[in-house]
Amino acid sequence: MTDAVWQPLVDAWTDREMIVADNRSDDTIEGFAQRLLDNAPPKFALVAHAMGGFVAFEVMRRAPGRVAKLALISTLASADGPAQTARRQGYIDLVESGNFDRVVEERIPILFPEEKRNDERLLAIARQMAADTGADTFLAQQRAIMARIDSRPRLGEIAVPTLLIWGEKDGITSRAHHDEIVDAVPGARLEVIAGAGHLPTVEAPEVVVPLLTDFIDG
Repeated sequence: MTDAVWQPLVDAWTDREMIVADNRSDDTIEGFAQRLLDNAPPKFALVAHAMGGFVAFEVMRRAPGRVAKLALISTLASADGPAQTARRQGYIDLVESGNFDRVVEERIPILFPEEKRNDERLLAIARQMAADTGADTFLAQQRAIMARIDSRPRLGEIAVPTLLIWGEKDGITSRAHHDEIVDAVPGARLEVIAGAGHLPTVEAPEVVVPLLTDFIDG
């Protein structure tokens, strides 16, 4: 994933400061989180997608007083299980054997619902994000994800308004993953995006952008 995930928000939020975190220059979730904090203002709203959710949980552990509101999209709080680790290792093996271009093609069926897998706009976004990420950064991110800790034991400490957004046809994270967070974070709420997969910001910006705008401004 690259800044393209956030382009609909960048286009809509021209009246406010928006910083896209750098998740390319480190090789641990802790490193990503500290870099985010080093480059963020003293107080900010944090919107996180997928791997960014793992970073967000680390930010909340390190500097909970700096986050005013928290939005989590298509993510989960647990550490990788054996099946997830095996899947990621398969991607790493592909990359290390010189087949990085196959990774995005193998991920398309879990990124997008079946009815969107021939959508040229979405396919172009996914493939361009893979190309812009590159093999080395992808490997570092996968290893960081595989090494992350289980964030569930401290979810109850999150004391800021929290919104979760999940596409009902996400092939990577589940409703149960999001319900687990909602049940543990005081006052959290979940919005389910009908027909969307793992990338609701680009699949359904007409729904997700107003949701996030209302949440941040409310």
